[in-house]
Amino acid sequence: MIELRKVVICGVGLIGGSFALALKQAAADGATCQIVGMGRSQATLDEAVRRGVIDRGGNDWGETLAGADLVLLAMPVGQMETVMRQLAPHLEPQTLLTDGGSTKQDVIAAARNALGERIAQFVPGHPIAGAEKSGVAAAQADLYRGKRVILTPLRENSSAAVATVRCAWESCGAQVSELAPDAHDGVFAAVSHLPHLLAFALVHDLAGRENSEQLFSFAAGGFRDFTRIASSHPEMWRDICVANRAALIRELDAYQAELLRTRVMLASADGAALEAMFGTARTTRDAWLDSLPPPGE
Repeated sequence: MIELRKVVICGVGLIGGSFALALKQAAADGATCQIVGMGRSQATLDEAVRRGVIDRGGNDWGETLAGADLVLLAMPVGQMETVMRQLAPHLEPQTLLTDGGSTKQDVIAAARNALGERIAQFVPGHPIAGAEKSGVAAAQADLYRGKRVILTPLRENSSAAVATVRCAWESCGAQVSELAPDAHDGVFAAVSHLPHLLAFALVHDLAGRENSEQLFSFAAGGFRDFTRIASSHPEMWRDICVANRAALIRELDAYQAELLRTRVMLASADGAALEAMFGTARTTRDAWLDSLPPPGE
């Protein structure tokens, strides 16, 4: 494991707070790693200190970044460029910067605008370990254990910089892989951003109906499972959807075409076609579930 003496986390909610707790747990063998939090709310930083998530909160980038080995940006992607511009003048040569954003092309563009010639110090990343709950109270030390983290290295990154960020995530128990930024955004538009958009839209649709109270009173397990992610952070998902809108619109169009095909099956009472489609979906999902590592691994 690499030795990180000082780590700065900007945004100490679920993603950032869990990263902090995991690093603390990994350093429990005697290594010293000071973790400093930055954020919009002093109350949140105070709570993070009280919960043992961070060692202290900071309010000045110059002092906070002094001697830092690694900075994790764990705020909504729409805030990334502003924060990068604030910290850029204080970024020391040895300090690496990474992020936990769910979109990559926009974050990389923001980093190039904000960091300029320091862009080699930024190694973009995305932990695939979110949850519908947010805030520092949701942080957990084992959030990344057995989960995937995607790095999308830049041509300017040194192999040593990428290896350091990779090792930091691996020390949290994550399985790290790499994708090109555009490939990343295309993949996650399909398997993450579209499902969230659909869940939000379904709940919003039912909530706006005259008999919404009746509908929700009869909703049970299937509705709960399908819409679980509609309890996710609205600001974060607003930024993700807007940032990745081109890829997300392509996926939404493809899904609408699939829904139209399904509507034709229903309208023609084509039970055989519906059953065949359901069977393919079930087999595919079961195979995917069987490929996942057992919980805890």
